[in-house]
Amino acid sequence: MSLIINTNIASLVAQTNLANSNTQLKVSVQRLSSGYRVNSSADDAAGLARADQLKSQSRMIQASMRNINDGLSTMEIADKASEQITGIVTRMGELAASAAQGTLDTNTRDYYKNEYDKLVSEIDRIASTTEFGGYKILNGSLTSLTMFIGFKNSSNDQLSVSLNALTTVSTLNLSTGILANVTGALSALDAVSAALKSINDARAIFGASSNRLSVSLNNLQVTFTNFQAAESRIRDADFAYETAVYTRNQIMVQAGTSVLAQANTLPQQALTLLR
Repeated sequence: MSLIINTNIASLVAQTNLANSNTQLKVSVQRLSSGYRVNSSADDAAGLARADQLKSQSRMIQASMRNINDGLSTMEIADKASEQITGIVTRMGELAASAAQGTLDTNTRDYYKNEYDKLVSEIDRIASTTEFGGYKILNGSLTSLTMFIGFKNSSNDQLSVSLNALTTVSTLNLSTGILANVTGALSALDAVSAALKSINDARAIFGASSNRLSVSLNNLQVTFTNFQAAESRIRDADFAYETAVYTRNQIMVQAGTSVLAQANTLPQQALTLLR
């Protein structure tokens, strides 16, 4: 091996290896400080693409879960309003039964008629004021509610629930002034029975829709958890492994620095020939 002083090959080799060790040490520091194994596309291009896709879908699933919660709120509001209407119609049946008594004079029957008529108006008032998100949900202006509950553009990512109207004219067939006589009071009993059936039918739909929405929400929560776990397996750093790699890289940098210092002194051996 020739002895030269203009070009220190050993030093160049040591510098190259030290630069590589420093690069690997910076990667280890970045992973340990960020908690991520993949911090840029250079770390794992395919893994980053998959992780970002899972992250995007997870965010959309979170939005879909909020959509379902809005749907559940709508069903609860509709059901509670229907419950109040059920109580009103039940009271109307009681008034009709009382007014059907043939021994009542006109003035006494008017007491029952007046309350009955006011309750008819109250049903329509409740149906007209029950709303969620600016939409009337019991007056017939909105017959169904479609919610986005997924993360793709398909029919399976949308869910539609029915909203039955509960107004006295279009659905319940209850009218004012019907308790003016015995015949009208008897007819009111039939109307009340039919109205109660219509209300129960509507509440059955509200309840079934709520249960379906709850199941869909549970499924989305499971999907969200699985997507988060899948993203974590791709993106997150394994601290046990990364700590071991960091320690190795740290030792390599220290060793490279020491060897470089020694390599830089090698040309000094030429001085011994000049003495």
